[in-house]
Amino acid sequence: MARTQDYGLGEFTFPRGWFMVADAEELKDRPLPVRFFGQEFALYRGKSGRVVMLDAYCPHMGTHLARNNTSYIVQDGQIEGDSIRCPYHGWRFGPDGKCNDIPYSKAPIPKAACVRAWPIVESLGAIFVWYDPEGGEPEWEAPALPQWNDPQWVRWKFDHLGVINCHAQEVIDNIADCSHLGPVLGESLKFYRNEFKGHLATQIQGGGHRTLVTPDGVSPILTTDTTYHGPGFLLSYMLGMGESIIFIGHTTVDDGVIKVWHALLVKSANKVASAADVAAARLYQEASRVAFAQDFDVWANKRAAVQILQVPGDGPFHKSRIWYRQFYNQRARKQEFLKQVEGIQHRVVGMPTRLEEAETAA
Repeated sequence: MARTQDYGLGEFTFPRGWFMVADAEELKDRPLPVRFFGQEFALYRGKSGRVVMLDAYCPHMGTHLARNNTSYIVQDGQIEGDSIRCPYHGWRFGPDGKCNDIPYSKAPIPKAACVRAWPIVESLGAIFVWYDPEGGEPEWEAPALPQWNDPQWVRWKFDHLGVINCHAQEVIDNIADCSHLGPVLGESLKFYRNEFKGHLATQIQGGGHRTLVTPDGVSPILTTDTTYHGPGFLLSYMLGMGESIIFIGHTTVDDGVIKVWHALLVKSANKVASAADVAAARLYQEASRVAFAQDFDVWANKRAAVQILQVPGDGPFHKSRIWYRQFYNQRARKQEFLKQVEGIQHRVVGMPTRLEEAETAA
């Protein structure tokens, strides 16, 4: 299992960006224990509906705020308003992470009685956290889609693909991997190109597909405009069998270990999606998941590609890896990496960059 330092990504073990930490449907009436970036957190929804994520361990005696099922504090209701009580001694912490009640003490609450509260956004049915090793404010906007609130679009339900021993670098490599699309996904690729700008890394490609086909087995030309919005998730606009948007999120649990989610937003033929449209969208999402699982199967069982034996036709791995390094180093250094990849349309030798170019060549 390779780690960040093996790839030479930078000074930080975990990258800067917005990351999915939970499916919003997982937040019930009890806190959810989650582990990411090599540490434990307590994630919960307050009575007002506000989502809060705190460092997990109570500063009093180190008790995990979210890993307890037997304490009477937990059984009686651990969440009070938008605050949470420690299951051991009942210390209560607000959404700002500060202790606001010690039930058995009338003395002033110590200033050290606090835990870190993290920047959280609930969007697209998911909970996202802004993680920054430097502790800075978010550098770009949290994920959002105007289609999410359009009744013509069927909202996704997340596919929880689990945890695998694979560094996130191996997943990011896919954004520049032209040559795997045929062997793994069964694409008869017609065109392909990459573009990098700031925190965005984009792949635009299209061709026939063996996994995503119509019910009668026809494979239309599928085109995807796929962009990583920072290092933690991508959104892919897919055309060919209607309109849809793929979400793939991966968040580092520990160095060299990631957790992965998949989902698909589907545009229906009606102004307001019907029950039949929802059922069809679920089937299409499952087909998309199966297609993505072909990549997932490779990541879960490969050794680390710390160095890539790159040949013409592979795609610009070297450029995507330079782009990716900006998130593992101080944000003051990001231009050092971006100046090597921005403003260039990266093409693959012998591969058209647009469908029109491919059709002209044919």
